Amino acid sequence: QISAVLSQFLYAEEHLYASSVIFLHKVKLSYHTGINIWSASVSFFLLCLFSCSSKKAKSHLYSFLPILKWLPRYPVKEYLLGDIISGISTGVMQLPQGLAYALLAAVPPVFGLYSSFYPVFLYTFFGTSKHISIGTFAVISMMVGGVAVRQVPDEVISVGYNSTNTTDASDYYSLRDDKRVQVAVTLAFLSGIIQLCLGFLRFGFVAIYLTEPLVRGFTTAAAVHVFTSQLKYLLGVKTSRYSGPLSVVYSLAAVFSKITTTNIAALIVGLTCIVLLLIGKEINLRFKKKLPVPIPMEIIVVIIGTGVSAGMNLTESYGVDVVGKIPQGLSAPAVPEIQLIPAIFIDAVAIAIVGFSMAVSMAKIFALKHGYTIDGNQELIALGICNSVGSFFQSFPITCSMSRSLVQESTGGKTQIAGALSSVMVLLVIVAIGYLFEPLPQTVLAAIVMVNLKGMFKQFGDVAHFWRTSKIELAIWVVAFVASLFLGLDYGLLTAVAFAMITVIYRTQRPQYRILGQIPDTDIYCDVEEYEEVKEYPGIKIFQANTSLYFANSESYTSALKKKTGVDPCAILAARKKAQKKHAREVKKANKVKKKAIANDGLPVNGKFAYVDAGVQDGSPDELEHFVEPKTNIHSLILDFTPVNFVDSVGAKTLKSVIKEYKEVGVCVCIASCSGPVMNELTRLNFFDNTVTRELLFHSIHDAVLACQVKDRTDALYTESEVSEVQKRSIFPLPEMSFYLPA
Repeated sequence: QISAVLSQFLYAEEHLYASSVIFLHKVKLSYHTGINIWSASVSFFLLCLFSCSSKKAKSHLYSFLPILKWLPRYPVKEYLLGDIISGISTGVMQLPQGLAYALLAAVPPVFGLYSSFYPVFLYTFFGTSKHISIGTFAVISMMVGGVAVRQVPDEVISVGYNSTNTTDASDYYSLRDDKRVQVAVTLAFLSGIIQLCLGFLRFGFVAIYLTEPLVRGFTTAAAVHVFTSQLKYLLGVKTSRYSGPLSVVYSLAAVFSKITTTNIAALIVGLTCIVLLLIGKEINLRFKKKLPVPIPMEIIVVIIGTGVSAGMNLTESYGVDVVGKIPQGLSAPAVPEIQLIPAIFIDAVAIAIVGFSMAVSMAKIFALKHGYTIDGNQELIALGICNSVGSFFQSFPITCSMSRSLVQESTGGKTQIAGALSSVMVLLVIVAIGYLFEPLPQTVLAAIVMVNLKGMFKQFGDVAHFWRTSKIELAIWVVAFVASLFLGLDYGLLTAVAFAMITVIYRTQRPQYRILGQIPDTDIYCDVEEYEEVKEYPGIKIFQANTSLYFANSESYTSALKKKTGVDPCAILAARKKAQKKHAREVKKANKVKKKAIANDGLPVNGKFAYVDAGVQDGSPDELEHFVEPKTNIHSLILDFTPVNFVDSVGAKTLKSVIKEYKEVGVCVCIASCSGPVMNELTRLNFFDNTVTRELLFHSIHDAVLACQVKDRTDALYTESEVSEVQKRSIFPLPEMSFYLPA
């Protein structure tokens, strides 16, 4: 066992093989002799652990930078055209969505462009998925905006801001936005560091705790949050932005309280854009096979909205809010504000896990469809680098966008080159033509966000689906939706994960218990209640529970075992004690009658007393058996451990108690199909001793059944040859016998 453990740390390269064998022999020798060789071999062990051959170094480099593996073998003639078309199509979507989702993140629109360039370009080098589109996403942007508004609310007065000498409100909003940008940037840095740590520690499995019903319920609630937050931009009203519990209720109340101040021009522009976007999406859906590329309605709407706003001067004439100043060129790198980390750490953890879950789920879908594999841990590292490095260039947290990923894949994208080209398009806008979008009305961006929520709102249909398939998954969906809707996305996510874990415990506490029987002339055993042709062996019960045995379900396991088998050792022993007491009273009564008869008659008649016969009859073997020994209709009980994955100390004690209790009433308990890890756990928990031996274990149910039949026949022969002796000892349990199969 020691050598097996240490072999995990030894390299299998050829130049270390011989030394590794020698080292393992030393370890085995030390194990048997008790000589401590650790101090003597520590230098060799460290050499094996930390040495790295050129082949190993190359493998690690290719794993960390996947682009070095696929780019030299890139088939230019086959893939380049598809990647160019896909990159342009995705970039056309990336631009308006970056501007729109920046509003969700509570930062100026230009930072949405930064978040659509730096992380997307970095993912080309470190990502393993060929089809997902990294960048801004509504749910993550909404979570970022909630944190930014909580840390820097609209009512905050910045340090150094003096309302007496500043009359322009734009200065106040500029100071507020700068602070919110710092919060968003620090959030990106911290979430990226968390993802990097999880990736290097091989914690990619954490995404499995975000089950599909949980994610779908959470994203549906996030869609409601996003839709609510965009109403004020669509209507053109001025309200504060809320975060935390009941933020949806407060936002709706604020919007409806100022519904009379609706800007009609902004509403008309926004509704027109919504109609155009819905028509464009419907055309793309219906004529998907006929169109070479989807119609880029989002960029068309942005261009039209910008032109109309600039031509009609909507800002000054009708008071329509616009995007405003977009700085030309890239901003200089800056270090995030580290002092904000304690206040936003929990939010960063939630954003890191949700972002990774979104990305890896979409990556797995495309990988399965196109026949390649992704590395979940490397995806964590890639996202961590995109977020942490991007934070130095004022980008907020990003993840995979479902709508852009579908466009990138459907328009012929083959590799990460498509994503790189889309980021180049965003770069051109930032450095060259970004100022052209300054007149763009915010209501247009709100319309883009709302229409992109259409797919998420369709997830309300999950309620009917889960109602038909699984009530527990329906409960997870509903709890995730309600908690995220009313408690906020951060607390809602924590509540949903906690509830999902509780459902796992609930399922293990309420498993399905079965009595198995044999399909005739086979070694297959099935549920006797489900299959009519299944037969039970006389005197043998086979019990199965489709769960592990641990502290949370050990009591229910014992109760179900007694109920299903129809044998309750405690009840039998209690009945036996009651019968013994009754028998003792009868014997005592007979003795009194005997004494009374002697006192009255003086001498026996024919050597016997009439009343004595009744007393002796009560003490005869037949009557003793009738009173003292309640019979069970089974002689063997087989516990099927096939579904058991682990056993803890409470489960081991419960199992040991079951074996001993049934043994006291003459029922021998066997364990079948016990896996190796469970065997090791039982051994470690000191389960086996003189009373519970390994002879109770069998490789399969059929082996256990045959052994029980052999034992029963042996006991029957023993009973026939020594009937009188068995009758005298009938109140005691059967003698122990080894359950060996005949050769």
